Amino acid sequence: MSDSKYQLERVSGAPVSNEEILSDLRRAAELAGTTVVTQKLYSEFGRYNPSTALRRFGTWNNAVVAAGLQIANEINLTDERLFENIMLLWEHFGRQPRRAELAKPPSVISQSAYLRRFDSWTDALTQFVAYANAKDTRPPGPVEISKGHKTGRDVSLRLRFRVMKRDNFSCRACGASPALEPGLTLHVDHIVAWSLGGETLDENLQTLCEPCNLGKSNVL
Repeated sequence: MSDSKYQLERVSGAPVSNEEILSDLRRAAELAGTTVVTQKLYSEFGRYNPSTALRRFGTWNNAVVAAGLQIANEINLTDERLFENIMLLWEHFGRQPRRAELAKPPSVISQSAYLRRFDSWTDALTQFVAYANAKDTRPPGPVEISKGHKTGRDVSLRLRFRVMKRDNFSCRACGASPALEPGLTLHVDHIVAWSLGGETLDENLQTLCEPCNLGKSNVL
């Protein structure tokens, strides 16, 4: 019968499988409406004790990564990883992000990581701007050179930021912006396609929202 009165309940102290732990991490994240799961958050929404995941996976971060979620407090983050999160916020708000905004989505790194690396949030932003304005020094690869290109096809983080900032974090085709339409995704697109000889340079790149970029691809 589909409406059985009897349901199997977990016996207290019964072993928990790795997949059950990971599945419950994902469930807790969904209930909390976030992809960043701390031990404190899991204690509130999870079914098991956080120490179970720690023992099974070695560290809390290992368990979070295995569940396909985002780490809240990574140790020894690279500058580029920290700058990538700053850019994520800058793109989301369409302006310079504030320190308090590190504590909520879409940020995936807390302010403590920035304070450990830099003297202050202002210093972190200063270092990020200097990084973004620096010239890319990565040369094109052998395959790209063989096709006659002077630049690689991929848009670096610093070049992506410069182009988006130049375009006011808005789509150049329709004017849409994540600051006005939360959830909107922006792309940095080659004006002259790379496959047609276009280079990955500021003047040959433009900001397009995902719908406009997909529409452009459909036309080509």
